[in-house]
Amino acid sequence: MDLNINKTPHVLTDPAPVNKSRLGSSFPSGRFMMSSRKKIPKLDDVRSNGWLDAMISSSPPRKRLVKDFNIEIAPEDDFAQRAWMLEYPSAITSFGHIAAQAKNKKIAIFLDYDGTLSPIVDDPDRATISDAMRAAVKNVAKYFPTAIISGRSRDKVYELVGLTELYYAGSHGMDIMTPVNPNGSSEDLNCIKSTDQQGKEVNLFQPAKEFIPVIEEVYNSLVEITKCIKGAKVENHKFCASVHYRNVDEKDWPIVAQRVHDHLKQYPRLRLTHGRKVLEVRPVIEWNKGKAVEFLLDSLGLSKNDDFLPIFIGDDKTDEDAFKVLRKGNRGFGILVSSVPKESNAFYSLRDPSEVKKFLKTLVKWGKMEKNSTRF
Repeated sequence: MDLNINKTPHVLTDPAPVNKSRLGSSFPSGRFMMSSRKKIPKLDDVRSNGWLDAMISSSPPRKRLVKDFNIEIAPEDDFAQRAWMLEYPSAITSFGHIAAQAKNKKIAIFLDYDGTLSPIVDDPDRATISDAMRAAVKNVAKYFPTAIISGRSRDKVYELVGLTELYYAGSHGMDIMTPVNPNGSSEDLNCIKSTDQQGKEVNLFQPAKEFIPVIEEVYNSLVEITKCIKGAKVENHKFCASVHYRNVDEKDWPIVAQRVHDHLKQYPRLRLTHGRKVLEVRPVIEWNKGKAVEFLLDSLGLSKNDDFLPIFIGDDKTDEDAFKVLRKGNRGFGILVSSVPKESNAFYSLRDPSEVKKFLKTLVKWGKMEKNSTRF
């Protein structure tokens, strides 16, 4: 299938250096607010380059809304769902096949956060993990190396999850904390020694650390130019920034897109990508969740170990990079969390976080049996 995963992202060029502030010359004092409120958006720009279409495609499908109102779903929709499930079967009902592939191997687990461990909600700050899900993840980590790779900042996702047994990667893998592992082979100038919350020595890998000042600058300016758009919310994830439009009236989506699009023209080394009702501002570097999975496997000494089977569970477009890495060479399995048909590089599917929890519990049971069988 062709998902255009490798399609070059839209990058706007300008020769100015990354760490030089360009806000003052572009928006003189007193003109900034007037410009953000009165300027008529050039809607043809975001429509012609596909940004508006991408925003619409990332919105919840009509099928889900119809179901919420207890209206019968059309037979053709039901047929499409069944056909999709044949291509991406449930990871729960297919667990026997996964276990067979893991025979004489150990599993390494990689998890997204939003939409995977927690439900997608209107306010990102309220996307909390349930106690039952936290317990399931904690139990998984007892038997398998487990990491969370999120678009959120590493500190924020650690605060939300609160488990010291896990490895954490924030900002789509641009901020990774791993233990100092003598079996790991990763040596990089972007790795620095640090300590975790318990005072243990760890490695911090931050390939985009030079972008921290410009991300802060862009975050502040995006807050300013979107504050008059009702429902818009901007988050600073330290190495990237997010503009959420989940609570913005759909008629105002072109305005959100245009203002962000036009403002990013000043920043040649930043790019825009799409998530579920969010525009992501990220550094233009060759790094993504797939690269983060490879780095973590390498750091944990598993990259050249045929005894491990990595599994990545995620729900968003940014997780496709990880699915693609695992699909390549049949290294492992990607599991897409989605209740509606969508193309993916994943092998299996789960409908929602409740099924993710069920799958993790099944995995723990299998882990216990495997552990007990090796004792005899």
